[in-house]
Amino acid sequence: MSLSRAIELARAARDRAYPKPTVGAVLVRDGEVVGEGATEAAGRHAEIVALEAAGERAHGATMYVTLEPCAHFGTTPPCADAIVAAGVARVVFGARDPNPEAAGGEERLRAAGLEVEHADSWEARALNEAWRTWVSLQRPFVIYKAAMTLDGSLTVPGERWVSGEESRRLVHELRAQVDAVAVGGGTARADLPRLDARDVDTPRGQPRRIVFSRGPLPDGLDLELRSGPLADELHALAREGVQSLLLEGGPTLAAAFFDADLVDKLLVFVAPTLAGEGPRLLASLPSPRTLSQLTARPVGADVLLEAYVQHP
Repeated sequence: MSLSRAIELARAARDRAYPKPTVGAVLVRDGEVVGEGATEAAGRHAEIVALEAAGERAHGATMYVTLEPCAHFGTTPPCADAIVAAGVARVVFGARDPNPEAAGGEERLRAAGLEVEHADSWEARALNEAWRTWVSLQRPFVIYKAAMTLDGSLTVPGERWVSGEESRRLVHELRAQVDAVAVGGGTARADLPRLDARDVDTPRGQPRRIVFSRGPLPDGLDLELRSGPLADELHALAREGVQSLLLEGGPTLAAAFFDADLVDKLLVFVAPTLAGEGPRLLASLPSPRTLSQLTARPVGADVLLEAYVQHP
């Protein structure tokens, strides 16, 4: 229950510490919450915020934290040391830290005599899914987004849009939450897309707008051309600080990303329309893929299907 509260705190503070992960922490003693907190914009970690809120009541308490407490000197001293010094008796953490520079907190806490439990929570991992992929695989977390009709077409004859207005607004919100948005050369030349986030809040600023293609691009199209192999380009983007990429290209580009095993998450807006013809979701796949954590929710008249191709 208290790990759920820590996850709730982290969700409420989403992106507060970006580009670092957002973490939530709760301290419980004798069945009572005595301190809680989330990572702050200034860099203070959730564990430290919760310990300071608890004061002496942290002694003998259980800490529930969404991410393994760090064990290194970064912008702050190791949280594991602060937890030990405060006299915390037990730590339950939701996800291991994939950053080799910061990991090791679990071992340090156990060595100090604390009871430690790794809860292995999917929700805790998903809190920082882009950061986890960026740190562990040195490439951005890739989300493939598409809109299709109920019979699987990506276009509707005679119509500009497949999905409804509410879905299109949600796409702009998604663009505002990622570091980069990308299409392929065919989409870029046919649609002349802007790929920016419009009429929504953009706390990170506008995403980088990218075309994966050998080129050339039409004159006046203000997009960034990346012409190398997909894996190489993603690693280069990661080195430039891009943690998340929203892929909005057509079925050929999507199939190339799937073929290279470079898609992490799938978002498909399904419209209540039968097109009868048109391109399908993916041009081809070398083999079937089993997705996980499938959810569905209405967005206006459409239904948004969300699933993971790879675990964060």
